[in-house]
Amino acid sequence: MNKQRYALVTVDVEALPKRASAEHVKRLMWGKHDKGSAGVRELCSIGREFAVRHVFFVDQCGAYDQLDEIHEVVRWLDGAGQDVQLHTHPEYLPADFWTARGLESGPEHMNKYTDAARAELVIAYFAQLLSSVTGKPIRAHRAGSFRWNACTISALAAADIPLSFNNSMYAMHAGQCPYSEPTNHPYLWSNGVIEVPMTERRILPGIGKENWWARLTYPESSYFKFRPWWGKLLLNAFSGSPHFSVFLLHSWSLLYWDAQGYATYRDDRRLEGYRRLLARLTRDYDVITTADFLDLYASGKIRATHTVDLARAELAPAADNARHWGGAAWSAE
Repeated sequence: MNKQRYALVTVDVEALPKRASAEHVKRLMWGKHDKGSAGVRELCSIGREFAVRHVFFVDQCGAYDQLDEIHEVVRWLDGAGQDVQLHTHPEYLPADFWTARGLESGPEHMNKYTDAARAELVIAYFAQLLSSVTGKPIRAHRAGSFRWNACTISALAAADIPLSFNNSMYAMHAGQCPYSEPTNHPYLWSNGVIEVPMTERRILPGIGKENWWARLTYPESSYFKFRPWWGKLLLNAFSGSPHFSVFLLHSWSLLYWDAQGYATYRDDRRLEGYRRLLARLTRDYDVITTADFLDLYASGKIRATHTVDLARAELAPAADNARHWGGAAWSAE
């Protein structure tokens, strides 16, 4: 590592019910379809061409009845030298998961949790499942759809998970979390958890349009409400990008959506586009894993810019959040 510009290429690996009609793990994680494949294997294959190891945030909740299949994916990723970390979509867990543990089935989304014990159950249970497959401790977590609050961060500390990849102004603007810091730099929560924000940029409002936030992701997708020029700007302006960046992909990012809204393989254009993206990225950035991040943090090469009181991420009136994202100073560098 000698560029002193660091990037993490993160991939949310998930098989959510509404994204395929059947065989969810096969189609959404492995990306296997009748006409071709474009999933985690292909992401890893392209990554190897550029010595890039991805951070795969694996969800075990969305296809909870297919845990054995999910763990086959985890086992393959770990065996391929990838960085496997925790992703959680507990809103898709069956009701009997909760009742068997003496809990109500709601609230479903993590950003609505008011009981830290509920968040601790989700984090600890699914982290242990992942670790039982990889034999490695979990270092990082990202909540499904960036739905999180103070209970989530408290649960990470309780589970001895040092990194949170949850901060997103886009998600706060969408009402998916009660708080986020307007920064792309890592910062420290008051309970000691290190926050690694999603790289985003504030887009100032135009005539008749509200203030909004764009994420650094591939591909540029209407799923994230991107403007067409923004993706081109990101791909062609790495030399002007922040010294620290976090990319967001999904296990289905190389696929397309059909008329029913299901993921499907169409052609290899997104694979080739991703190859071009990594070629540009690796010219300017050292692409690192969560273990690399912690080493760089320990050595002082990556620093937390400030500490944030965890109480800020507790559930709060919507008006308070609106004032925060609309008026706070934005630090992209």
